[in-house]
Amino acid sequence: MMNDPLGDMLTRIRNAQMRGKSTVRTPASKLRAWVLDVLQAEGYIRGYEDMTDDRGHPIIEISLKYYEGDPVIKEIKRVSKPGRRVYMGVSDIPSVRQGLGVSIVSTPRGVMSDQAARTANVGGEVLCTVF
Repeated sequence: MMNDPLGDMLTRIRNAQMRGKSTVRTPASKLRAWVLDVLQAEGYIRGYEDMTDDRGHPIIEISLKYYEGDPVIKEIKRVSKPGRRVYMGVSDIPSVRQGLGVSIVSTPRGVMSDQAARTANVGGEVLCTVF
């Protein structure tokens, strides 16, 4: 049983990039797909594809992105965890590395980047930060 599915996906991405893998697979869920949509829109991954494994379970195959042999994602951290949820208002959403990185926020209007949340004037649960 997995306690933190999103944290598991972020760890799989981090580990695959340390090993220089081009793709990584993770069990599918709507939240994971929404977070991957933000990562793709911000240019941190090439994309992802919904698939099924050999037992018929839904999985997501993520295509990782590299620039001159180095991973595009330098750091990816889980902020809000199952044991300690972190909610912030629109004025409190952190800027990652003076705006070079991105925070992914789950808002009432959906999962979006910190900049999109500020533009939409909504706060929510800060899921993770990416740089």
